[in-house]
Amino acid sequence: MNHHFSTQAVHAGEPKRKPYGALTTPIICTSTYTFAHTAEILDMMRCKAAGETSIRDEYGRYSNPTQSVAEDKLAALEGGEQALLFASGMAAITTTLLALLSSGDHVVMGFDCYHRTREFALTFLNRWGIETTLVPVGQSEAFATAIRPTTRLLFAETPTNPYLRILDLRRFVRVARQHGLITVVDSTFATPINLRPLEYGMDLVIHSATKYLGGHNDLLAGVVIGPRKLLAEIEYVRGVMGTISNPHDAYGLIRGLKTLALRVQRQNENGQRVAEFLEKHPAIERVHYPGLASHPDHELAADQMSGFGGVVSFEVRGGFEETARFIDRLRLPYIGPTLGGVESIIEQPAALFSLEREKREAAGLKDNLVRYALGIEDAEDIIADLEKALACVSTGDRGQGSAPRIVPEQDEMLLRQTSV
Repeated sequence: MNHHFSTQAVHAGEPKRKPYGALTTPIICTSTYTFAHTAEILDMMRCKAAGETSIRDEYGRYSNPTQSVAEDKLAALEGGEQALLFASGMAAITTTLLALLSSGDHVVMGFDCYHRTREFALTFLNRWGIETTLVPVGQSEAFATAIRPTTRLLFAETPTNPYLRILDLRRFVRVARQHGLITVVDSTFATPINLRPLEYGMDLVIHSATKYLGGHNDLLAGVVIGPRKLLAEIEYVRGVMGTISNPHDAYGLIRGLKTLALRVQRQNENGQRVAEFLEKHPAIERVHYPGLASHPDHELAADQMSGFGGVVSFEVRGGFEETARFIDRLRLPYIGPTLGGVESIIEQPAALFSLEREKREAAGLKDNLVRYALGIEDAEDIIADLEKALACVSTGDRGQGSAPRIVPEQDEMLLRQTSV
């Protein structure tokens, strides 16, 4: 039976009858597994030799029953044959790339990817003889142009971080198939609720499960989802490198997934309302949100996605300092580098990236850029908080501070004067 997302999020991947009659999947906290006799070991080894899934393993670095339930649930939500759980989103990305690439191979990657993904490709893969070409995600033809005879894999994000550009999945897959390439997409910002890339022919989908899938800012996990044949080598490398998740985080992920559809629906609604409010505000230069008609990929997003997400990026009228002061005046969101949880979190990407303006500009990060990852709070409260903080932003000439010179004590005085 084909259930709706919310029903799948609650029930998929879990047996109706669980150990000890428990309602929730238990945490199986063990580093190793024992055998009653040698015959059990030989049965397990025969399954592995035949490429079959064994009902057990010998060591926690390879699998865990709690983790396996989380994997089954994630595979069902994405519509994939199998899912592999990792210790973090970056562990999922690095293990996948190392498993699928060899020295002499070439990768075409979206420039708009998470900066640590780019760093791994340009620094570490390059060290091992694997070259990477970066291209803009918003230019589909750029991926085709960058392909070489040694190209093995195309990698991109959608929506991208932090400008929320949208990858044209149909063109991406068509180009890859013409050249016999593997396609990998990081769909963390979209979640399986807003987008299911496998339905467009993508080979592998990656998520930082730390974000929306877990949803409560209390765990680290990553996942790769796709066909069993392609995941077999990744699973082998995961076992060698030890990048697997742990049962406690797997349990937290199972719990978080049960409310995924409800949370994402609310965050979609908050994202749209906040983006529309900000676009009309005189203290805002530009809003980056695919749900707005002004976004360069709006029509593509409306075609591919069922919701536009809970992240809104925007540019404040002013330089580094004025943008930082605006963020500090907000009372509702936490200031931090993550997203996807029930609490709203805001950041000035330039501040967390580098103290050097040249490096920020090279990474495409404007000093006045803000990324607001909306939680599930009431939109009216979020907007009211924004309105008060933006009232202190000048709408006159833009300043261009080259480095942060925030004075917390002085700013705290302003905060007290403008707070309720």
